[in-house]
Amino acid sequence: MTITHIKRGKPETERSDDDLKVRSTVEGILKDIEQRGDAVVRELSEKFDNYTPSAFRLTSSEIEALMNRVSTRDMEDIKFAQAQVRNFAQAQRDSMRDIEVETMPGVILGHRNLPVQSVGCYVPGGKFPMVASAHMSVATASVAGVPRIAAATPPFRGEPNPAVIAAMHLGGAHEIYVLGGIQAVGALAIGTETIDPVHMLVGPGNAYVAEAKRQLFGRVGIDLFAGPTETMVIADDTVDGELCATDLLGQAEHGYNSPAVLVTNSMKLAEATLAEIDRLLKILPTAETAAKSWADYGEVIVCDSYEEILQVSEEIASEHVQVMTDRDDWFLENMRSYGALFLGPRTNVANGDKVIGTNHTLPTRRAGRYTGGLWVGKFLKTHSYQKVLTDEAAANIGAYCSRLCMLEGFVGHAEQANVRVRRYGGRNVAYGTAAE
Repeated sequence: MTITHIKRGKPETERSDDDLKVRSTVEGILKDIEQRGDAVVRELSEKFDNYTPSAFRLTSSEIEALMNRVSTRDMEDIKFAQAQVRNFAQAQRDSMRDIEVETMPGVILGHRNLPVQSVGCYVPGGKFPMVASAHMSVATASVAGVPRIAAATPPFRGEPNPAVIAAMHLGGAHEIYVLGGIQAVGALAIGTETIDPVHMLVGPGNAYVAEAKRQLFGRVGIDLFAGPTETMVIADDTVDGELCATDLLGQAEHGYNSPAVLVTNSMKLAEATLAEIDRLLKILPTAETAAKSWADYGEVIVCDSYEEILQVSEEIASEHVQVMTDRDDWFLENMRSYGALFLGPRTNVANGDKVIGTNHTLPTRRAGRYTGGLWVGKFLKTHSYQKVLTDEAAANIGAYCSRLCMLEGFVGHAEQANVRVRRYGGRNVAYGTAAE
């Protein structure tokens, strides 16, 4: 059994040092937002985005004016992509049923799937205007029936990006804020003089946004830890180096710290992919970002067998996993830790990012070991209820409850059951004793 790294990224110790710096910065800013509210939000917007409007929330007329600047073709494409996301989200919603069952005569148990009452959807956009992120968060929350959807996105080149604003509005956002970074998610979660706090934060973002969500978790709910994008390509000799290199760099261009990993059982393919990456970086317009990311976070791992490939992929638990082999369905059946799978050479991660309908807000930093990505179910809370309809059932279940409470030493609990055994069952149970 041999697993060979023919290219490694930045050592884990250096990545941990970066994380500590981010954590400290975020902690200070969130504390400042809590203490000074709108004032610090405005200071941060001016500092990081050079943007200080009279109000961060867009009015209806401002939204309409921005949407009028979107070309007909772009608007049609936005609507097409949003329809795919809505359709799949609706199918997922339809799979979730409220239930009510009679578990024993006179005892009714059930649950209801209820939407979160307010959500803050963060749509990244300072470096690239992430139009698709609006579909993934805002439109999906709308399908779930969330009654208050507040969406925030940073300015792009000094002003609101018309296409992003159009996608937010069409997706169903009730409030749209042109506000980015820590200040956006902090204001939405903590609340300020002009922004009411939400119950839940969703959406991807850079390392600072992801860390802010981590620190705010508990005060509000979050979808998951969706930090800088990650991609893994699992491939064998059924594909070539150009395809693998293109798929790796297509995600590496997201940012300077986006891990991109090739795992293969072919040394020939590994070497060909490295050569193709060198070639493509000479012509890719976003090469400055992609090259830095590839240098610091890119990896190429060669295994002896498909079983070893599976082992490596499970350990890394990458956000996106592109599988191009002679046994793609075998990986589908056997993989357990990942964000989303892209099976076969005919599809790719960009399809999932932009248009095909599955959600692109996915777990990063190995979180795929314990959670899936954002979906309509993340906006729903499953709440149980119970009813006891008959005197006989109240006395019967009450007697069991009484004895089990006394077994644990909870006399007050037992009396909750005993009083009903007495009233509805007509039994004489001495105070503080177990019902027979």
